Amino acid sequence: MIQPRPQMGVDAVLFDIDDTLIQTRAAWIGTMAAIADRYLPALPPGGAQELAIKWREDPNGHFARYAAGELSYLEQRRLRANEMHVAYGGEELDQAGFAEWDKVFDTAFRAGFIAHPDAVEALAALSDAGIPFGAASNGPVAYQADKLAVAGLDVPMLVGIDTLGVGKPAKEFFLEGCRRLGTEPARTVYVGDEFYIDAVAARDAGLRAVWVDRPGHRRDDLTDAQVSAAGFPRTTTLDGLLDILMEL
Repeated sequence: MIQPRPQMGVDAVLFDIDDTLIQTRAAWIGTMAAIADRYLPALPPGGAQELAIKWREDPNGHFARYAAGELSYLEQRRLRANEMHVAYGGEELDQAGFAEWDKVFDTAFRAGFIAHPDAVEALAALSDAGIPFGAASNGPVAYQADKLAVAGLDVPMLVGIDTLGVGKPAKEFFLEGCRRLGTEPARTVYVGDEFYIDAVAARDAGLRAVWVDRPGHRRDDLTDAQVSAAGFPRTTTLDGLLDILMEL
């Protein structure tokens, strides 16, 4: 077990990956531009950003069903791809067609695995302070570990959707991350960009939470009152993360 740090209320940090450590929103725009170029010729110029927003919103909750263990990773992606094609004038993808589509998607998406500069600095600050950290994400462990490696981030990938068969917001997901870090939940911080499935869910699981509310389109429609009542720190950047931890 990691020994408690008497000077802080925090012993370790768990990170979300997408849009917390890695610039996934930008990666999705590049990915959707590649998809549109090949499969959606009727999409107006500049439509890739709209596609990226719709992909991230996932209005029919297929990714949530995947996180709950109801769909495989590729099943949820194929459902979302076909819904997008129907909405934007593309052809429905059969199994073979989706396999080719998925290659286009993955090639373009992988090219966008770029770290947020503030994430690089935050991880360095934690390392210098001797604070252990790891990643807990709703993607498959191997896929997310590869994403971190491509982005040049030395972060152990501790928990993924395939670790327990369920992902965020399940309580056991966060507790498994703490177990693998060797820390008590009450002295472990989860840092993520999603208000509900990251910060609220981590708090409800007994961890401390920091919400990284990065500028741009939010997936959750929130009021100021909801944010104020949440009871955890909100920041728009990972700059100064160590200072936030010192105050928890």
